[in-house]
Amino acid sequence: MAPPFDLQDVEVLTLGRSSVDLYPEQHNVALADVSTFRKSIGGSPTNVAVAAARLGRRAALINRVGNDAFGAYVRQGLREFGVHDEFIATDPDLLTPVVFCELMPPEEPSIYFYREPRGPDMNIAIEDLPVDAIQSVPLFWTAGSRFAEEPSRSAAMEALRLRDRQAHTVIDLDYRPMFWDSPDHAAEFISPVIDLCTVAVGNRDECEIAVGTREPQEAADRMLERGVSMAIVKQGGDGVLVATADSRTVIDPIRVPVVCGLGAGDAFGGSLCHGLLAGWDPAEIVQRANAAGAIVAGRLMCSDEMPTTAEIDHLLTTGLVPERVES
Repeated sequence: MAPPFDLQDVEVLTLGRSSVDLYPEQHNVALADVSTFRKSIGGSPTNVAVAAARLGRRAALINRVGNDAFGAYVRQGLREFGVHDEFIATDPDLLTPVVFCELMPPEEPSIYFYREPRGPDMNIAIEDLPVDAIQSVPLFWTAGSRFAEEPSRSAAMEALRLRDRQAHTVIDLDYRPMFWDSPDHAAEFISPVIDLCTVAVGNRDECEIAVGTREPQEAADRMLERGVSMAIVKQGGDGVLVATADSRTVIDPIRVPVVCGLGAGDAFGGSLCHGLLAGWDPAEIVQRANAAGAIVAGRLMCSDEMPTTAEIDHLLTTGLVPERVES
């Protein structure tokens, strides 16, 4: 467990969902035939906060969970990972979501969300926002799924208005079809967020939702033209493009044996937060974020197995996913 810190010292503040994720301990087995699971806290913005904390950043999360045992589990898990939970409200009516994954194949697992009638994170309201923290934190992170429903949509937009596009304000384009009626519906609400952020990160499909093209160079151009200072386009096996007004680099992928493809993007995000705050060169930021993602892809769990600085160094030096290495 990381040592406690004062809320005014928060460096990374994320806004979004939490869940309880259940990972099958049997690979390449249909979900109906899985006999045992491992449990972990999850949800993309939750994982990003945990990943940043694992790298030594003081992180906090704005969210809602249910008034249930799994809500208590999320709070406890965050505290154990060193992430402040004071900005997490308890929803009186909705249950903390549960997510099952099916590792068939491990590289592209299927995800099954249990969020009926909806997740409590979609009830995040403007009155839940810690205004001073949002305005003062060095890095604020949110994700495209925040804009799928009200009142979460209005709360997320208000948070970005409070930020007033100060560095670093990051949007993970994070298109999840299950949250939206259609790609056009998602584009209607995700695209305007680009104009309120300083960093945008997404894969080809997510860029097409946000800026109307999946061609990486053109997508980066469109995001930069709209005032983003750093545009990051994930290209799968073709690497990651990072573009600014002054530089443009494609970072090669790091190929590892994949155990579970979930969580790699969140590990990338936590390391991205760390690198932005450290003021590293864009190429170095993405190289290390790539390594963080590769490490988690080579492990079963997400939050529990976010990498340390020493583990990222080990992979970049040896090309091997390490066993747990303490910083």
